[in-house]
Amino acid sequence: MTGNLRRGRELYLTGCQSCHGVDARGIRGTAPSLHGVGVASADFYLSTGRMPLDDPRSQPDRTEPAYDRKSLDDLVAYIGSLGGPAVPEVDVVGGRLNLAEGQRLFTQNCAACHQIVGRGGVMSGAFVPTLLQATPRQVVEAARVGPYVMPRFGEAQLNDRQLGKIARYVQYAKHPENPGGWALFNVGPVPEGMVAWLIGLLALLLVIRMLGKNEPP
Repeated sequence: MTGNLRRGRELYLTGCQSCHGVDARGIRGTAPSLHGVGVASADFYLSTGRMPLDDPRSQPDRTEPAYDRKSLDDLVAYIGSLGGPAVPEVDVVGGRLNLAEGQRLFTQNCAACHQIVGRGGVMSGAFVPTLLQATPRQVVEAARVGPYVMPRFGEAQLNDRQLGKIARYVQYAKHPENPGGWALFNVGPVPEGMVAWLIGLLALLLVIRMLGKNEPP
């Protein structure tokens, strides 16, 4: 990623130093140091609009980015110059085999919080965001960064190739195939099962009521 370091420094002093400090080493009780976080972390938080935060005590939530792409590149380049990992290069192009493997990896590592098709949910102490707006790059960045309460996945847990397969599955899950019919907004098998039970019970009550009316006096 290329960017103008000088302009990135100016943008940092304008929009970030009040929380992270003039030297980007953080302010205790307000925000952490940015030395060593790397390009991946800076790009993820800034490109998803999670930073800058109005209230440092609130959970960072996805919103419209505060900067245009050129300014983002400059600011990310400056923060990246303070040290840390770059954005992993992943390949999200593949066939059905990669998609199936991506679903398996996502199910094992992500679905417990994000739901099987990435619609998000709620957990103790935080809400889990939907992945409908996430780009492949942001999926990979999040896995490596571990934003907020999300765990960080290192190379030993998920290598770059596996992350690419997960990112590919997430893109598919935004508009999944529904050969069974009504998808119920892809909210998962438990709510779908509850709706099926509710429809079945209502149908059963309707049948019972009709049979009762047909009984002879």
